[in-house]
Amino acid sequence: MTSSDETLLDPERLRALDHVVGANLEGAHEGRGLRIGVACGRFNGGITQRMLDGVIDAADRLGVDAKDLVVAWVPGAFELPLLAKTMFEGAGVDAVVALGAVIRGDTGHYDFVAGECARGLQDVALATGRPVIFGVLTTDTVEQALVRSEAGPGNKGAEALETAVEFVRLQRTPPLG
Repeated sequence: MTSSDETLLDPERLRALDHVVGANLEGAHEGRGLRIGVACGRFNGGITQRMLDGVIDAADRLGVDAKDLVVAWVPGAFELPLLAKTMFEGAGVDAVVALGAVIRGDTGHYDFVAGECARGLQDVALATGRPVIFGVLTTDTVEQALVRSEAGPGNKGAEALETAVEFVRLQRTPPLG
């Protein structure tokens, strides 16, 4: 893991910015009334399912009604960008959480799939102006993917939904929204 206590944002220093800058904005973690698309890759689907379970658990905690989650599955991570775009066009979602797992193997396939998935998801976000959250695990081993998709704190699916809710609320916060 690359994060440590030294890389965490200090809440006191963040609040101190309120007195220094014209606007110091953060999105709320209140998901009531939001419709969230969850684009899932079936390849390494056992990992994806565990992250989806994290999304569902986080939805309850954040006030997102489970009926406002739109879940759709595609063959793998490479197909997630087009699914995200389609969800914005047809499902009326406020944000899309893309879930999948790309695990390094013995070929260069990993680099192409992971990189193009990330680029494609960012392209959709920039083209639509709406949040597309990268919840695609890119790990060296299955064990690393299992750790990042365990139930409870640290589940990357749950973290992705938290990010989606926060970002939608931030976009709707004056002077941004």
